[in-house]
Amino acid sequence: MSRDIRVEDLSLEEKVQLLVGASWHLRRIHGAAGETRPVRGLPMVAMADGPSGIRIEPNPIRRWPATAFPVPVMLASTWNPELVEAVGRAMGEEARDYGIGVFLAPGINIHRHPLCGRNFEYFSEDPLLAGKIAAAYVKGVQSVGVAATPKHFAANEQETNRTTVDTIVDERTLREIYLKPFEIVVKEAKPWAIMSSYNKLNGKYTSQNEWLLTKVLREEWGFDGIVMSDWGAGDNPIEQVKAGNDLIMPGSDEIVSRLIEAVKRSELSEDYVNRSAARVLEFIKRTPAYKGYKPTNAPNLKEHGKLAYEAAAEGVVLLKNNNEALPLNTNAKVALFGTGQVETNRGGLGSGHTHPRYFINILDGLRNGGLRVDEELSSIYVNYVKENRGEDYLCALYYEEAYSEPLPQDVVSEEQVRKYAERNDAAVVVISRNSGEGWDRRAIKGDYYLTDSERRLIEVVSKQFHALGRRVIVVLNVPSPIEVVSWRDLVDAIILVWLPGQEAGRVVADVLTGRINPSGKLPTTFPRDWSDVPAAKAVECYPGTPPDNPKVVKYCEGVYVGYRYYDKYGIEPAYEFGFGLSYTRFEYRNLKVTIDDSVKVSFDVINVGKYPGKEVAQVYVKAPQGSLDKPVQELKAFKKTRLLNPGEVDHIELTINIKELASFNDAKGLWIVDKGEYEVRVGASSRDIRLTSKFTLNNEISFKP
Repeated sequence: MSRDIRVEDLSLEEKVQLLVGASWHLRRIHGAAGETRPVRGLPMVAMADGPSGIRIEPNPIRRWPATAFPVPVMLASTWNPELVEAVGRAMGEEARDYGIGVFLAPGINIHRHPLCGRNFEYFSEDPLLAGKIAAAYVKGVQSVGVAATPKHFAANEQETNRTTVDTIVDERTLREIYLKPFEIVVKEAKPWAIMSSYNKLNGKYTSQNEWLLTKVLREEWGFDGIVMSDWGAGDNPIEQVKAGNDLIMPGSDEIVSRLIEAVKRSELSEDYVNRSAARVLEFIKRTPAYKGYKPTNAPNLKEHGKLAYEAAAEGVVLLKNNNEALPLNTNAKVALFGTGQVETNRGGLGSGHTHPRYFINILDGLRNGGLRVDEELSSIYVNYVKENRGEDYLCALYYEEAYSEPLPQDVVSEEQVRKYAERNDAAVVVISRNSGEGWDRRAIKGDYYLTDSERRLIEVVSKQFHALGRRVIVVLNVPSPIEVVSWRDLVDAIILVWLPGQEAGRVVADVLTGRINPSGKLPTTFPRDWSDVPAAKAVECYPGTPPDNPKVVKYCEGVYVGYRYYDKYGIEPAYEFGFGLSYTRFEYRNLKVTIDDSVKVSFDVINVGKYPGKEVAQVYVKAPQGSLDKPVQELKAFKKTRLLNPGEVDHIELTINIKELASFNDAKGLWIVDKGEYEVRVGASSRDIRLTSKFTLNNEISFKP
């Protein structure tokens, strides 16, 4: 194979083939999501889905087991870029060892509303947190020579009609919220690829949008990789190539023929073909396959399993812990309620699901974690699941996951609950949900709201266990927020474990017993009710749009997404952005703010409690109300402390670039940092501000995108 092949050496047919993914009959790894074509002896580069671990679909001949890491929303809950980078590196190693050159992750779309079916695949409602965590993820994957593919670019915040819906959003909102995490990733992590999204943006498919793919992505941000389409996106491959979408996936021979004919008929300039072919060629030359790497087919799954545990451990969020209900004694007797103890969800569905070599559900985790599980009670749930799901269901959970309607949960009588309360120290109630690619969750019972049977179960368990002075703990095994306000006062503690990957059960057990001190913080707001969510009001601001079958979605709330909205309009959330409790307590002291060409913020975090723990310190900035209406505050920096023993101090120093204080003025086409007084707000969450300081900018600063 010629190692110095250039675009000039290729025929028109060969150049066009570089721009179109391989047809199914050409594929080398049939469990992979797609591959490039073998042009002029170039290797085919295989692509696999993520983002919670490399996904190659098994077939009757072979499986490709890979580590099931926590889902990205849980990785973001760690607020720990260094840890996420290590996770990305492990994923990259597994991809490389299985002959995969392109990892189709991470997804970095914004949590515009809590019911998006793929929110578990995305990081946060906040563009800075999403961007910083995603940048770490990308750096990790690419550190071993595998391409990462941030997606879906851009404004793809729903699954309903995702391939055709037209997202209407103003330029300020685009740049400040929905493009910002991609900009951070491009500038800080330099991804080799970007995936354009399915949807239209202001009337034009994103994969056919030259302003988005060329002007913003390349000319303004300096992106030098390839842009690939989502699978089957758009409606015109000629327009895709013109716009700067270099690789059309999954590809077909028909698309190849159409592009060749378009060049011959002068519908498509060969200059566009040459441009994209050169990019794809350089991309292929960076991959392990081109460099002659021989896949080992033996990734270090044992070590990566340890990392999956560590990442899940740091991503658990303690939402409630009244009267130190937790941690439990390591040998406590526990009554475990809910089918989620065996139907534990490790990850989401669709392209985000995984095929690990093992999976620990919550029941097995507690059994092996030292707690004395009431086996009589748990056997009722095990048998109930087998009867309703089939004998093979529990075994299948180790490899396969499919969406199933939730089973009724009140399968034990109040008299039985009373008996279990008499002989156990605590009750643990598991509430499970799942979601996936291709559909959005709904504001109905059994999804955003508890089912009637779940509500009855919590009520009965709480009544009987509290009557005897026993504790009641709820474990939320969910992909994104659910309603909690109507029932949380019935229980003593709530642990949010998201979809925690293959080590789910062990992590839950270790949180319950204090081997893990929860240090996760919410990367997304838990609203009190669906009616409080700004996206729920979108139909009102854009009349004529059927909510279940929208052709258009308008981002009427503008920049007021997530906590920005709740702060601006004085709406109390159930749990605010950045919230998360610990078994210990932290104090913040000695804030200092200095200004030169940047804002330098320093302070101390002290563990004043009785357990070792980590804290996520968050820095928000309140800007003056200048020419544009501004959020009350915006996250501008954060840092997770090292593990602090009681009495220990961590000195935190953070730097905020002055330009990061800017808002985008649509009318002027400029980023503007207003002059005036700014307030630096340091705290444990967006609504738990511990220290404040002010500084003044005497002059307005403006700059072009």
